[in-house]
Amino acid sequence: MQVKRISHATFRTADMQRQIEYYTDILGMQLASKDRDQAFLATKNGVLAVVLEHGETASCEKLAFQVAPDTELASLKRELGDHGIASDIHTDAGPGLHERLVFKDPKGTDIEIFATIDLLPQDATPSGFSPFKLGHLAFNVLDVKAMSDFYCNILGFRVSDWRSDVFVFLRCGPDHHTVNFALTHTNTVKMHHIAFELKDWAEIQRAMDFLGRHNYRLIWGPGRHLIGHNVFTYHRNPEGQIIELYTELDQMKDEALGYFDPRPWHQDQPQRPKVWPMDTLSDFWSVNRAPPGFGD
Repeated sequence: MQVKRISHATFRTADMQRQIEYYTDILGMQLASKDRDQAFLATKNGVLAVVLEHGETASCEKLAFQVAPDTELASLKRELGDHGIASDIHTDAGPGLHERLVFKDPKGTDIEIFATIDLLPQDATPSGFSPFKLGHLAFNVLDVKAMSDFYCNILGFRVSDWRSDVFVFLRCGPDHHTVNFALTHTNTVKMHHIAFELKDWAEIQRAMDFLGRHNYRLIWGPGRHLIGHNVFTYHRNPEGQIIELYTELDQMKDEALGYFDPRPWHQDQPQRPKVWPMDTLSDFWSVNRAPPGFGD
């Protein structure tokens, strides 16, 4: 199959209401739908981004991706079966969704594939800031190569960059990365961070002032990464999950050209997918690296 974009991620939470308040009151999303067991949150422009489910511990349980609108999910189900991957088609998909194909990736996360989705109503309620979309997720895993192979061979992702052989950046569209996999330092498989795209530098500044006024302190940033070159900031949500807000992520507009759109801060001209050395700085603007424990 050929995944076109990431749509939304599903998180378990022990405190549904607190998380709803964080995503709506702090991150500026809208509550699209809610029942006893689930809450669906979308951006202000009607794009589904986050699903919350009740659970004892905070974790990322599902990732949802869109394929081409004319794709037959039954055909994808048969192809997955040819690879020895069990899957099911569900029709209880949620607001704007009609059906989804569900299977597990090698680390046990549910992957949901759908072909069509309806935009939800736009929300013009003023807020401190508002993300465009869910941009990417990063995970700490035991076998980075196995995860990369699965996402490339089964879901049609492409490798954008490697950091040595311990950190891979994968894309399914023009964005430099949609999912990241890094070698765990603690022998624990878990989500590392969630990233939401903001409009521009001014929106990053607006977001930082808004977060500060509401006692959400940055744990790193603002800065500019070298791999991907996005302007970044990181903070933690009420359940301790790392949230990245970013802008200016590298773009590969034409896969046949094989290089990212030229930017003045690139290290190579043209900037192509490559293996970066292990000692590559994490922040282009500073000699500082990620704070202690950030990669765990």
